[in-house]
Amino acid sequence: MLWVGAVGTVLFVMAFIVDGWSRPGYSPVRHPVSALALGSRGAVQTVNFLQCGCAVAVGATGLLIAGAHPALAAVLAVFGAALVASGVFPMDPMLGYPPGAPDGVPDESSHRHRLHDIAGAAVFLSLPTAMVIAALTLPGTGWRIGSGVAAVALFATSVRFARCWEEESAHLGLVQRGVIVPGWSWLAALFVLHVPA
Repeated sequence: MLWVGAVGTVLFVMAFIVDGWSRPGYSPVRHPVSALALGSRGAVQTVNFLQCGCAVAVGATGLLIAGAHPALAAVLAVFGAALVASGVFPMDPMLGYPPGAPDGVPDESSHRHRLHDIAGAAVFLSLPTAMVIAALTLPGTGWRIGSGVAAVALFATSVRFARCWEEESAHLGLVQRGVIVPGWSWLAALFVLHVPA
């Protein structure tokens, strides 16, 4: 179960990196990962959200069985469920993607986009929260300090990402990847750490 969580987390990052760099009209620097769920190849990222969310939920169960603090497993289960919801409720076309979409963020948004925003907020709040819990409960000074530092960094970068969204920054996608890549890497390492020797 822990390997399922680790592999699903790594696959999520690999998939959006490869798909983002090869997608016509998509800029990994400007566009958020969620925008990959739009357009003719949108099913790739939708499946990516679903597989990662389910894999994290399985991994969270594995952590609980392995003896991790129940609060850590519970918050990661919320994280997984929020990723699934992000796939079920895609964002609206905007920021010039897919090609032909409004160049900025429209004043009005669909119901599904609002649900996507709620799911995204849960994703970007639950992961650093899990890091805080890990810093307080994991054995080993190195993991506790590392998780604490990672939590502070991820909270700060998530705030910066939210500001970039409000400003419709040209570097929105890059800043978001500054949250996702280190955050998901920490999560994959957490799962692997708890695999029985």
